[in-house]
Amino acid sequence: MKKKRWIFAIIAVLIITASLAAYWMLYHKDNKKPAFQTETVKRRDIAAFVQATGVIRAKIGAEVKVGARISGRVERLYANIGDVVKKGQLIARLEQVDLQAKVDEAKMNLKTSEANLDLAQKTIKRTESLYAEELISRDKLDVAERDLKTAQAQVNQLRETIRFNETQMTYANIYAPISGVIASVTTQQGETVSASSLNVPTFVTIVDLNRLEVYAYVDETDIGKIKPGLEATFTVDSFPEKDFNGKVSAIYPKATIQDNVVYYITIITIENPEGKLKPDMTVNATILLNKRNNVLAVPNKAIKRESGKKVVIVLENNRPVQRAIRTGWKDSAYTEVIEGVKEGDMVVTGETVKKKEGF
Repeated sequence: MKKKRWIFAIIAVLIITASLAAYWMLYHKDNKKPAFQTETVKRRDIAAFVQATGVIRAKIGAEVKVGARISGRVERLYANIGDVVKKGQLIARLEQVDLQAKVDEAKMNLKTSEANLDLAQKTIKRTESLYAEELISRDKLDVAERDLKTAQAQVNQLRETIRFNETQMTYANIYAPISGVIASVTTQQGETVSASSLNVPTFVTIVDLNRLEVYAYVDETDIGKIKPGLEATFTVDSFPEKDFNGKVSAIYPKATIQDNVVYYITIITIENPEGKLKPDMTVNATILLNKRNNVLAVPNKAIKRESGKKVVIVLENNRPVQRAIRTGWKDSAYTEVIEGVKEGDMVVTGETVKKKEGF
């Protein structure tokens, strides 16, 4: 009897253990069901784009180095870094004492030469009269004609010297060739500069901040999508909260290689009415390729690949169902869906509890 009681006790324990195990498995099976993160399929505007880094440059002719065409001492310097100047504004003046002295000397010599010319003209008239009356030889007439030509040549030479020296004096006043901002000053008041045909000393550099452009480096895989006229936006590190606008104006045909990657320089024309943008600022540009309005779209993170096809997981009666889709355009967050889902569907974007097995 004692042995039978032990057998019944063992059987009872096994039954209770099996019941607890079955309950535990059933309970945890229900709790392994994942809590899905979902998003509703809606109609959105999809904008395709190409991103590129770049730098701001001054357009050709928008950055000018202004220097002296003659040698001399800088008498006055009217420009400082950051000053706004207008085209034709006086920005520096060289000492003109020596130049004025050369002009005055040439004018004095001209008076002497003009007197010699007047005498030579009177002499030639008398000589011609005497020669006509055969009172003198032809040689004397030739000498008189030569003296007249020499006197005329001296007068002409001095007049050109005066014109040259006066022109040199105008070079002593240095004017801004364009309107803009003084970007650099490379001389100082009182300094003596030496100019030659091979060396033109630079006084200041002027940049027109209204004539800037972006050099955007576009990867060779994207350059085929770019064409002039496309809209672009960009940001700079100095003003990260502000978006600036521009438009593609040209694409360099020759590639630029950086870190073994092939890029093509794409020129983006920009406006800078507030003067915030400066040359050599680093740019993060977004070139808008095109835009599709009011299309069905799903989040990019909801799209998976299965056997070479794009699929999404849609909740039907709170159960996940896989659907194959056909996609269109894509931007940074959403992808256009041409077929496979309808407006209002709930697509799975993630799970808070992962299942061991797939759907």
